[in-house]
Amino acid sequence: MSFLETNKLYCGYSEELLPKIRPNSISLSFWSPPYFLGKEYEKELSYHDWQKMLKQVICAHFPIIKPGGFVVINIADIFSFKDENMPRIMGQNPQNRKCPVTKEMIERIMEKHPTYKRKKIAEILGCSEQTVDRRLHGNNIRGGKYEVATKVKITGGNLEKYAESAGFYLYDIRIWAKDPAWANSKWTTNTLKAVSEFEYLYIFWKPGEYVVNKSRLSSNEWREWGLRQIWHIPSVRKNDIHQAMFPIPLASRVIRLYSDPGETVLDPFVGSGTTAISAIRNNRNFIGIDKEKAFIAVANSRINDELRNPNLIGFQSPSIYPL
Repeated sequence: MSFLETNKLYCGYSEELLPKIRPNSISLSFWSPPYFLGKEYEKELSYHDWQKMLKQVICAHFPIIKPGGFVVINIADIFSFKDENMPRIMGQNPQNRKCPVTKEMIERIMEKHPTYKRKKIAEILGCSEQTVDRRLHGNNIRGGKYEVATKVKITGGNLEKYAESAGFYLYDIRIWAKDPAWANSKWTTNTLKAVSEFEYLYIFWKPGEYVVNKSRLSSNEWREWGLRQIWHIPSVRKNDIHQAMFPIPLASRVIRLYSDPGETVLDPFVGSGTTAISAIRNNRNFIGIDKEKAFIAVANSRINDELRNPNLIGFQSPSIYPL
């Protein structure tokens, strides 16, 4: 059997390509899967399909991860999971009202004139029909007026279940603390919900001996983040080349902490190529997979730019990527 080469990107589904990687050859797999948020590259998936894909990808990792190796998954809980069976979450915000009309005023008119529709009531009160509707029914804070309600869906438990069924064990959990300016936080303005400021890093271990190599980091790095559960790293400020990018410093920390120079790092959802670039910068080999040809092209371009860097030391594989 011909195995996938290192320091190369492959276009295809990870469920199909992971079995083509040499067994026990990957020291670390670091990836961020689709989040089931309706982005272009995942919109065809149902929740069942999404969970099935995650389980298949995790299970396909077990034969290729070295004993003692790690799978690190960066993922957040789903804060806007649509559920038609969930009651609409109503929230009144009287301090922000620009119109003095109250629910009681509308109800008095309806009591006197039970046949009046919303348009007529709005004309009498000198307000909009939307104001009448909101005073009577509240604001559907989570999902919008004409959308089904949404709820928070916890993701970690399913990942742990799938990993254990494959033979992995949850080793640790780190938290990536982003920043309150994260672009997808506008829905919190009319609620008591907090702004989403963090994501999880679930670290799964394949049984076997691993080395705690203190030379991977400096003494200061061990104190500042190597031994700390919460990592404060700013999010990517502009997702212009990919809809969901994570920052290079996040990938670099994971790679430096859970692998050694010369080892191979895998990303089965390589996207814009951040994990591969971080591997290059830290003198690791890489394998990247993505089902989207456009993303493979973007990632290859970024990798080529990285390999042109005259300050790059120790990584020798430019012939794989024609410049």
